[in-house]
Amino acid sequence: MRTIIILLFSLLCYFSNAQGEQKNWTLNGYVKNLQSLFILSQQNQALQDNLLHNRLNFKWYANDNWTLTVEARNRLFWGDQARLSGGKPFINSLDVANDFFDLSIGTANAQGLAAHSMIDRLYWEYVKDKWEIRLGRQRINWGINTIWNPNDIFNAYNFTDFDYEERPGSDALRVRYYTGFASSIELAVKAFDKQEDAVAALLWKFNKGNYDFQILSGIVEEQLALGGGWAGNIGNASFKGEFTYFTPIDSSGQAFVATLSSDYSFSNQLYISGGFLFNSNGSTNSSFLDLFTTELSAQNLYPYKYTLFVQGLYPVSPLVNAGLSLLYSPSETNALFLNPTLTYSIKENWDMDFVGQLIFAKTTSYNSPVQVLFLRTKWSF
Repeated sequence: MRTIIILLFSLLCYFSNAQGEQKNWTLNGYVKNLQSLFILSQQNQALQDNLLHNRLNFKWYANDNWTLTVEARNRLFWGDQARLSGGKPFINSLDVANDFFDLSIGTANAQGLAAHSMIDRLYWEYVKDKWEIRLGRQRINWGINTIWNPNDIFNAYNFTDFDYEERPGSDALRVRYYTGFASSIELAVKAFDKQEDAVAALLWKFNKGNYDFQILSGIVEEQLALGGGWAGNIGNASFKGEFTYFTPIDSSGQAFVATLSSDYSFSNQLYISGGFLFNSNGSTNSSFLDLFTTELSAQNLYPYKYTLFVQGLYPVSPLVNAGLSLLYSPSETNALFLNPTLTYSIKENWDMDFVGQLIFAKTTSYNSPVQVLFLRTKWSF
């Protein structure tokens, strides 16, 4: 697979330097620097990390029907996290988005320096009339809600990973047929070599009464999945819902995940949103450590059984935006996740973000065992 990566980057360079022909390709991306400070109050310890992140997004429009998409992320890490995790374990932790094919290369040393490159989009797309077909690594976005997506059975994402805006992809075949202006039927199948790893489903989208609805049915790793969702408005506020029921084919242990959300924008540009998640596989007595160790999937989007979400965003000035998100889980630990943000537009294509992730939980007393502070600078091209 390393040979594939080298060949694809050679392809990008070829098109970037091609002259004398009408341009039928695009190349853009960004460079980001992210500085992180992890404060572990119970251990009286602070960890510092740095990440230099470059992304390249390439599209080649072969003709009116065929398009090739190749997108890659290249990251250079240095700091305590890479050092304490060790070389190979740290690189392995970065490969979770690889899906079926290994389209990544990486290296790390004991001094806390690591480099990693991954192709997270690589697909051919065919579009003609009412048909749309994609083959390769792609994002199959079946979710409706902003924070949690029980319908996202192919590539669930962690909303706390704010630095990965593009979100993971899947090595899959997706075929969509548009049956109307706001309706379609879609089939998606992930690549697999073992029956227990198979993920395949059908999605039907339609509009009725000013609401967009969807229904899905399929197989998710030896489980039958049936779900659906809707998106519309109550007055001037949005109203969205999403749910999926999972039941094993050859055993017991059903799971049901559902979420509701709404958002509203005031005339002064204040934006507020709220939501609720029910996770039947979640716990009411989990430790706050489960926020870091839970294996994310559409069946388990958050470690707790019940979670409330509230968010507010406000443009303080034309160049400054402030926000605060709150997630609260009524459990024995009363887990609370606070996410303050401040974004400053330095100039065109230049942005700076201040982000906090503060965890509060009840151990011997109610306190904040973990605080994480981020400073990110981003240049887009």
